[in-house]
Parts: sequence; C-alpha cells; structure tokens
Amino acid sequence: MKFSSRKIRLMGTIIEIKILHHDAEPILDEAESLLHQYNMRFSANDSRSELMQINLNAGVQPVRVHPELFELIELGLSHSLAPGSHLNILMGPVVQLWRIGFDDAQLPTGTEIMKQLALTNPKKLQLNNWDYSVYLMEPGMKIDLGAIAKGYIADKVCAMLKDRGVMSGFINLGGNVLTFGPAVHHADQLWVIGIQNPQKARGENIALLKIAEESVVTSGVYERVLELNGQRYHHIFDPKTGYPMATNIDSITIVSKKSVDCEIWTTRLFGKDIQTIMNEVAQHPELEVIVITNENEVFYSKGLHNRLFIDN
Repeated sequence: MKFSSRKIRLMGTIIEIKILHHDAEPILDEAESLLHQYNMRFSANDSRSELMQINLNAGVQPVRVHPELFELIELGLSHSLAPGSHLNILMGPVVQLWRIGFDDAQLPTGTEIMKQLALTNPKKLQLNNWDYSVYLMEPGMKIDLGAIAKGYIADKVCAMLKDRGVMSGFINLGGNVLTFGPAVHHADQLWVIGIQNPQKARGENIALLKIAEESVVTSGVYERVLELNGQRYHHIFDPKTGYPMATNIDSITIVSKKSVDCEIWTTRLFGKDIQTIMNEVAQHPELEVIVITNENEVFYSKGLHNRLFIDN
C-alpha cells in the first residue's frame, strides 16, 4: 500500500497530509473540510472567523464560543501568564500594527507601539467556564492565536485520522510537522524531518532528525521579515517592548508528542539565552529542543543524541 496525499493552500501556507489507508480519498476530503472549519474558527485575519467575533466585541460584551476555541484560548492564556514566558496571546494589536508577512507591513513609530502594547495585558482577558464565553475588557484588545493554533489543529486532524483507521500519517502545516504510525518507506520505520538552515533558502537543511510518533515545530526569525532602509525586522515580537525580539538565535525547534506543546514552547522560549532554554527544557521530560544561532551553531537537548544528524 502506498501513501495517498493532499496539498491545500490555507492559513497563509501550504498544508500537506499523507496517509496510509485502503480508501484514502474520503478521509482526505474530511481532513480538508476540518482544516477549513478550523481556519474559520481561529483566524485573526478574517473578520468572519469565530475568534474575530471576540475581538470585535472587545470592551463591549462577552462572546460565547465553540468549546474548542475556548479550550485553545484557555491553554494560551495559562502559558501567557506563566512566569518568564515570552508567549502572549494578547499581542494581536502589536502584530496587526506591524503587519509583518503581509503586503502592507510597516515600521510603526515608538508612540504607536506603546499605545498598542498597552492593550496586551493577559490579565484583562476574562474566561467563563460555565458558558464558554470570552471577554476582552478594553476596546482595541485582540487575541491572536497564530503562535499556537496550527499545533492545536494538527493534533485534532491527527486524532480524526486515527479515528478513521489510518495506519500511518504525516501532517505538515507549513513547517509544523506531526507524524504517527510507521514510516513504511524507511527500513527502520522512522520518519526523517529536515531542520531548516536559517542562513539558506527554504528547503536547505542544516540537520536531519529521526522521529517516531512525534511533532516537530520550528520558529525562526527568517520566516517572515520586513526589510526597510537596510534593516530587517522579523515577526517574533518581544511582549515587553512591542519590537521584534533582540536575539542571537535564528531558530528554535521543539520536539514533543503534541504539536500544540511544540508551538507553545518555541514561543515561550524564543529570545532567552541558550543556557536558559536548555535548563527549562530539561525540566520538561516531554520536550526536546534544537537551537540554531545566527552563526549557525547548533545546540540540542540530550534526548536527541543519536537522532539528530548535523550537516557539517
């Protein structure tokens, strides 16, 4: 039996799903339909989305939402409030101000940044577990789940595929990779995932990683940039300053069972020094990490020894 695959342009990227099943097409149709459903639930760039109804009612009234949207916001909020976390799902006003990655990207003034930064306090997001309602306490506040939604979606699609009896699968949401079952095309039945070289064109790897049923997610300063007057501004913002994170790290890759955990921790850790990143990951046995500096140095956690093959 061969893998059947489907490519979909959605969520600002190319999504690819490969599955091993004797009747794959109806399952791939269902997966594609699910992706469109989640896009309309979580998008911060579509005024019709369920998430945007919360943002449009900021300072006006609570909005009852689907339990899955509530679950993801609740998860994102808990990690936004964690001590020392660089994740903040309330960074929507700042993200929308810069618009890095879109045609209308701009370099805002310091005054504009400070004005929007004042609207990013996660303590001003109220959640009601009784009726799944979400309330942003001040007008202009915006939730942005872009740092965690793809991981959550990948986990949900994976669960659906397994429920439909898919033996083996590969899900790639624009670089957010999740695999399950054996990689039957390899003798050792392990999947091989390329780790992007931040200094080179997309698809040129600095290392190869072998995984089983795991997710691999990378956040990097090279992914979306604004170039202006000889300066490069990347899309990973410092929640304290509202400016792109000042760091000597070009990318962080997290490996874990759940894709949403990978996404959360790439953002929580981005901008910290290498030793702090390694120490924090060491406290979470479910996580592994690869860090690549702007000098193309590669650091990785002990659990990836014998699984990561660096291109020298």
